[in-house]
Amino acid sequence: MQGIPAKVSDSFEIDFLVPAVQYAKHSTSNTERKKMNNALLETIQIDSAPNPTVSVIWMHGLGADGSDFVPIVRELDLKGCPAIRFVFPHAPTMPVTINGGYVMRAWYDILGTDLVKREDEKGLRASQAAIEQLIAQEKSRGIAADRIVLAGFSQGCAMAIQTGLRHPEKLAGLLCLSGYVPIHATVTAERHVANQNTPIFMAHGRGDPVIPINRAEQSRDLLQSLGYPVKWHEYPMQHAVCEEEIDDISAWLRHVLA
Repeated sequence: MQGIPAKVSDSFEIDFLVPAVQYAKHSTSNTERKKMNNALLETIQIDSAPNPTVSVIWMHGLGADGSDFVPIVRELDLKGCPAIRFVFPHAPTMPVTINGGYVMRAWYDILGTDLVKREDEKGLRASQAAIEQLIAQEKSRGIAADRIVLAGFSQGCAMAIQTGLRHPEKLAGLLCLSGYVPIHATVTAERHVANQNTPIFMAHGRGDPVIPINRAEQSRDLLQSLGYPVKWHEYPMQHAVCEEEIDDISAWLRHVLA
């Protein structure tokens, strides 16, 4: 996948290509932010078969959009799974501090290279609320909460964890790729018991230069210390998705959706 070399981007890399993201310099007004927070996110949706009974809401990374992971659906081995609706939301656009204020799709602002000391808590919580709206939409379409998987890559992974740990109903699982637990100091107080036993798939590249693997390992250790059932996978790759990982994702989905 190609991007803009001068700017940080979380578009994943795999054997197929999707269009590069275009950036524009812009400032977001308070009115625009309010509209962004109240509106249902735009999505791309793919059904694996008619009349789905399961939904997978899959969040992309910084600077990408909902189309980024659409090609992965055809790579998954879903034999034996019920019909699945894959929902790929587009993150809102906002100025991203680490990229000089350029506007791009982002779930929250990145304030610097240290992902722990300085976090955009307001942005994280706004996107959490937007993802909760998507969960509610799937429920209104007849999908039970415990048949909904939250998935994400990089920033999208952070949002799957941020939302999933706090959701007040049991979910089917959390699929967490190349990311980390955001605002980790709030997890113990804010997590909901409903998802204490929800399966969590975590995967990371050993050579990831964007989110070093030790940051992901710290997140894994935190979740395990709180009693969450984490399945950890690491691969000889950078900030990317590899074939072995797709095979492991397929197996995990077949297990949690059986």
